[in-house]
Amino acid sequence: MMKEVMTSFDIAAATHEINEQVNGAYVAKIYQIGTQTLLLRLRQPNQPRLQLLIEAGKRLHLTSYAHETPTRPSAFCMSLRKYLDNGVIKTVRQHEFERIAVIEIATRQGIYQLVTELFGGGNVILVDPEGKILQAMTYKRMRDRNILRSESFQNPPARGKNPLTLTPEEFMEIQNFEKTEIVRALTKLLSISGTYAEEILLRAEINKKAVCASLTKQELEGIFSQLQFLISAITSGNMEPCIVSDENDEYIDVNPVPLKKHDGLERKTYKGFNNALDDYYAKQTNVEKLDKSTDDVESEVARQQRILQKQEKALEALKGPITKNKTIGDLIYLHFGDLRALLQKIMEQKNSGKSWKEITNILEKGKHAGHLPDLYFKSLEPTTQILHVSLDNTIFSLNLRQSLQDNADNYYSRSKKAEKKLRGAENQLQETRTKIEKAKKMVTVAKATQQPLAKRRKKEWFEKFRWFYSSDGFLVIGGRDATTNEIIIKKHMEPHDIVFHAEIVGAPFVLIKTEGKTAPEQTINEAAQIAASYSKAWREMLSAVNVYWINPSQVSKTPPSGQFLQKGSFMIRGTKNFIRNVPLRIAIGIKISENEIMVVGGPVDAIAHQTKLFMEIVPGEQKSSQLAKKLRHSLSKKVSEDLARNVTKIPLEEFQRVIPLGRGKMK
Repeated sequence: MMKEVMTSFDIAAATHEINEQVNGAYVAKIYQIGTQTLLLRLRQPNQPRLQLLIEAGKRLHLTSYAHETPTRPSAFCMSLRKYLDNGVIKTVRQHEFERIAVIEIATRQGIYQLVTELFGGGNVILVDPEGKILQAMTYKRMRDRNILRSESFQNPPARGKNPLTLTPEEFMEIQNFEKTEIVRALTKLLSISGTYAEEILLRAEINKKAVCASLTKQELEGIFSQLQFLISAITSGNMEPCIVSDENDEYIDVNPVPLKKHDGLERKTYKGFNNALDDYYAKQTNVEKLDKSTDDVESEVARQQRILQKQEKALEALKGPITKNKTIGDLIYLHFGDLRALLQKIMEQKNSGKSWKEITNILEKGKHAGHLPDLYFKSLEPTTQILHVSLDNTIFSLNLRQSLQDNADNYYSRSKKAEKKLRGAENQLQETRTKIEKAKKMVTVAKATQQPLAKRRKKEWFEKFRWFYSSDGFLVIGGRDATTNEIIIKKHMEPHDIVFHAEIVGAPFVLIKTEGKTAPEQTINEAAQIAASYSKAWREMLSAVNVYWINPSQVSKTPPSGQFLQKGSFMIRGTKNFIRNVPLRIAIGIKISENEIMVVGGPVDAIAHQTKLFMEIVPGEQKSSQLAKKLRHSLSKKVSEDLARNVTKIPLEEFQRVIPLGRGKMK
């Protein structure tokens, strides 16, 4: 069984690593991806972006997995963004070896604390520079403190002594627990879990059930020594993180150091404890998602099966009246003469002035004498004038106010009504069986199509620019704005590259990264098309524009005397090589590999070399948000049903990033 929450040892190890990796990082974006879960995206200069995952009451670690983010932030998330966006992380630490993590974030207003409580129901609390509570995931009043807006923040009372600052003399106080088992005494004295209390005793070779009073000073010193050894391994970073699996290859635990209790079990080692936590909880998340999706369907199967049982009982109950009523109708006609004689005798007696009681006595006497039709008589109800008769071991009623034919027709009519109900019940029964089969198939489909969390793709250096690979395999990059224009020319332009620019004010610089090779004409035309399509000509709704190419030596940042060049602008000297009437059009598509779906954009011919799943766009008035939706929908129709689900999950922003100047239309 997988462990649910992080222990105080786990938090100590995780925060130690996180602090080393994110210290000085900027808070780029905050998302709330679940009722209890936050995802902090962090950026560092010239380094890959990091993601910090916080799940209140459960876990805190860096993650390399791609987590689905909501399109609309929650009120709590908006508040965190308001105060923490672009803040700098100063430190990530554990509070007093408790199951509490504190992230200190510096902003212009001062240092805020994001406090994560990883015990009980959990909580995430934003504390302002004055120590007041600004926001909390959960507000509550408690016996020892309150989590309420504008109140001073207080940590909960310590569960025990802090092992990080514990002295040998303080540890010896454990003898005061006298008749308490040592394993229980350790958890009470210190802020540690039962797992690590048992591990310390196992390493010290002490029976965990031994009472404190029975332990010698030497044995207690051995326990203290093993406690210090484990703490030292974590605080020094000298860990051996691992995930532990059982004989069925199911995860059962994740630890910053190998535990003796797991000797003999399979261990998968990791370079960092956060990596181990990330994989461990990713698998748990996948299992939980699958369980939830199948549980919902399985509960529906169970509900429909209960309905089926009721319907089957009702069906059986309907079959009896059909046969019984038809049999009675047949009996009436089979003994029509005798029954008519019985009815006539009764009515003659009644018309002669006899009471119902007298008539009943006459019929009883005739019955005992063996006279027909008196033999059929069973009983008589005077008030309702209902006659009960017995024929061929069947007792049924006849209404004296109606003719014998009408009585027979009534029974046939009841039989037909019951038969009609039976057919309806059989149809309902079949519908229920169909629903059950459909629901069972949904369970199978849910299991088969469940998409596990995938590792977040590491972006290449050139993905911050416009980019594509040409039909001939050359990398082509272009500026997105004045800043990236400047970066491309100053940092990434090399002497053997080819530089492109559209003959219009407001156009990106585009480079073919030749790596010393000769760029074919096809690649040159494709680079020109990108230079044209991402220029201001697109917004002007032009169909074509001239583009020129030059050598890097012709590009200079030095303006003529007395003039000034704006950011992203450069001087071009010498002869320009023109490509006339370059059409404005690009292709936007999706490229599918084993582990990911990636949005690509560029010249139609270049994209067609990479994927068949693309749409062509040209200048138009449709906004990028609407056009992105249309593109995503159209592309989802070109793939299988299973892949379509993944395509529709692609954020619209990824399509919008490749739409020129935020407008266009599908060709």
